[in-house]
Amino acid sequence: MRLRGTACASAAVLLAVATGCTGGADATAPATTPAPAGTAGKAAPRGSPSPTPADPVSLPALMRREHTGSDLRLGAVLDRTSAYTRYAVTYEANGLTISGIMNIPEGEGPFPALVLAHGYIDPDVYVSGQGMPREQDRLAREGYVVLHTDYRNHARSDTDPDNDVDLRLGYTEDVIGAALALRDSGRPEIDGDRIGLFGRSMGGGVVYNTLVVAPGLFDAAVAYAPVSARPEENIDHFQRPDGDPLVAEIEEKHGTPEQNPDFWRGVTPLSYTDRVTEPLLIQHGTADDTCPLRWSREVTAALKKAGKDVELRTLPGEGHTFGPRWASSMDVTEAFLARHLR
Repeated sequence: MRLRGTACASAAVLLAVATGCTGGADATAPATTPAPAGTAGKAAPRGSPSPTPADPVSLPALMRREHTGSDLRLGAVLDRTSAYTRYAVTYEANGLTISGIMNIPEGEGPFPALVLAHGYIDPDVYVSGQGMPREQDRLAREGYVVLHTDYRNHARSDTDPDNDVDLRLGYTEDVIGAALALRDSGRPEIDGDRIGLFGRSMGGGVVYNTLVVAPGLFDAAVAYAPVSARPEENIDHFQRPDGDPLVAEIEEKHGTPEQNPDFWRGVTPLSYTDRVTEPLLIQHGTADDTCPLRWSREVTAALKKAGKDVELRTLPGEGHTFGPRWASSMDVTEAFLARHLR
């Protein structure tokens, strides 16, 4: 895989997790910060030419792809606190414009940066920056530039009509593009040499895919209550019981695991654990009835078998959204990030 940012844009202009679990309470509550002026309520995604998908649809195809990320633009000021300023932002990722929010700490930079990958929220109700408000606030107060990506098909981002049937591989491309856009932004507040990745629920699956598709892009990664690393397991757990018609579309295009085992091996990051280079922290509640703890245990065991730097922290009694133990989980996360980004 080749990575290009702004500096190389003249030379050329991923998530195999299936629909995955929601962001819990964060997913259903409106964002705490209003949308920019003129975008009250749900903003329709921007129109755009259809992106060129990886061919074939697989993680190896994304590994071979030349990923681009550039043109990070700060828009309206959404909020000012004593600790940071919150902006509406856009950036370019593999030819698509992706929206999001960015918190920039007060004080003298450059600050290390974090890309946040939120859990599943229906794009029809999603508003920009929704999904990880607690983490956005706390991490900015700890001195990190926080870029929360909306993903394609969300908020003001461009559309990708094939993304769902192609197992949402595009979300991984959007996260890779976010890191490249941060790295090459030229903004004095951002230290492009210190960038971490933090995803929860479905965003944890984005983390796994990113680590195998783009090793070395991030300096460290964190996953909270992540989905299964096996897309077919997510489909069986979340979509098939609800009679989601997308399941039939996916299986018509890609086959079932029994009909096309090579395809399904090619869309799980468990097939490529040898490629991971970044330290990974996983935190998961023992009472999570949305994303079972065994999913995180399987990933941890696979990465340890491959000799990788991975740690699984279990939170006794915690469910999917992390309630009473959220603050202490963040203490652990911040200590982990400080070891690798400070």
